[in-house]
Amino acid sequence: MARARSPEKRTAILEAAIEEIATSGLGAATAKIASRAGIASGTLFTYFPTKDDLLNELYLYLKLQVYARLNAGFPPKASLERRAWHIWSSYLNWSIEYPKHRNVSTQLHVSNIVTPETNRKVAQQSTVIARTMEEVAALKGMKELPGEFASALMSSLQEAAMDTIALHPKQRDEISRQAFKAYWRAVR
Repeated sequence: MARARSPEKRTAILEAAIEEIATSGLGAATAKIASRAGIASGTLFTYFPTKDDLLNELYLYLKLQVYARLNAGFPPKASLERRAWHIWSSYLNWSIEYPKHRNVSTQLHVSNIVTPETNRKVAQQSTVIARTMEEVAALKGMKELPGEFASALMSSLQEAAMDTIALHPKQRDEISRQAFKAYWRAVR
């Protein structure tokens, strides 16, 4: 009889994958991931049959963390600006607190590894966030642009904010607020 898979071991594998990929990129060896997780290489494949399965589950794991953060305390009846601020600040704070997680999530996002099925699972977690960003995309400042531009602009300005915060960590809150104000001026 097969042994039950341990949720703790599964999480250890995913966290080890984050560490290895953050250092070595998506080509990180599964043997190194297994070693970092404290398991035998073969054990990794009892949890994830292929490396692509591991990477898709890792992407879902990371996105579930992000959407748990974004959905926590989301103000659904607040003004559009307030809802956009919640998305901005929640994601920015997660990114600053977990830079390796953000790095790996970004690598996976731009790769061709993530399957449509994994993307569907991710989308199920983002409904209120996606609706809010659709509303932002419909604002005067964005209406002439493709719908994805509002989100892409937010991501770009968040990257700039993170870079600036890294240089001036004591000004984190002020930089975050001012960068969001710049974003809001651009979209409305």
